[in-house]
Amino acid sequence: MKQLLLLTILLSGPGHAYAQPSIVDTLELGHSIVMVTTDMPGGSNGRGSGVVVSPEYVATNCHVIANSNGANIAKFRDGYQPIALKANWKRDVCLLKFDPLPFKPIPMRDSKTLQYEEEVFSLSFPAGAPVPQISYGNIKGTYPFEGSMIVRSNAAFLMGSSGGALFDQHFNLIGLTTFKSPGHQAFFYSLPVEWIKELMEAPEVISLKTNEVPFWALPLEQRPYFMQVVIPYQNADWANLKSIASEWAHKEPSSADAWYFLGLAEEGLQQFAQAEQDLKHAYDLNQRDYDAMLALSRVAFTQKDLSTLQSLQPAISAVDKDQGDKVTQQIIQLKQGS
Repeated sequence: MKQLLLLTILLSGPGHAYAQPSIVDTLELGHSIVMVTTDMPGGSNGRGSGVVVSPEYVATNCHVIANSNGANIAKFRDGYQPIALKANWKRDVCLLKFDPLPFKPIPMRDSKTLQYEEEVFSLSFPAGAPVPQISYGNIKGTYPFEGSMIVRSNAAFLMGSSGGALFDQHFNLIGLTTFKSPGHQAFFYSLPVEWIKELMEAPEVISLKTNEVPFWALPLEQRPYFMQVVIPYQNADWANLKSIASEWAHKEPSSADAWYFLGLAEEGLQQFAQAEQDLKHAYDLNQRDYDAMLALSRVAFTQKDLSTLQSLQPAISAVDKDQGDKVTQQIIQLKQGS
């Protein structure tokens, strides 16, 4: 590469040691991440990111290019003009078509195969960066939506990262970095590669103009439950969170996250017996959910439930040894008090 790839490591939470890809492999991946630039009405310019997914197609978010006067991609100071467009405006996935590009396409892995706490990293062009930036994290949620899975991770990204790449540790593309929740404890969401594959078989569109709104930008009450719970959770609005999570759990009883947020709300309302029951249900549905483990351990300690703490301790230690040691101390404390 003509420039060194800058590494911006954004770690989320103490005690997590992320397996970082080698610099050489990261540089190679950087060849397949492009900057998407647009000419906007009024003479301004827009910028986002894109991923080379075939010799002809670059995937990006539709909101990066929607209602612009034109779009192109840039790599190593060279520009490339698309010759056609495929778009699913509501899903926010677009494909820019080119004469075969001189960049290596990224292999894709379906979102349905992802596991909670699996280590991931993203590459994109945030905040006007001239070269791709990397951010490390873990899978924190996968949410069924329109036949696939929206992916939540704690690999942080900024404005300009829209249309960037989320990778697994084998350098497979597992999502397009797309939107985040507001606030300091932001949730970061990526769109599934299955939607990219489906769009490849769709007809081309003839215009960048659209009145359609992406699903994640709809009014709050029209968004999926996994988005509706975030602001009440961030604001510790436990009564509202319980109302939304209860409806979510009723509509999607197999969703571990629905029961997790319901348990969090009940914990916040000091309804500890019910919180423990619902958090146990969340953990039973997904025993890789580290956040559910932590919440259940807190409530179990409050409830002096020694057996639950003892059963959780090995799983928590496997993710975060320091946190596992804290649970061990809680077990000792309960034993001494019995």
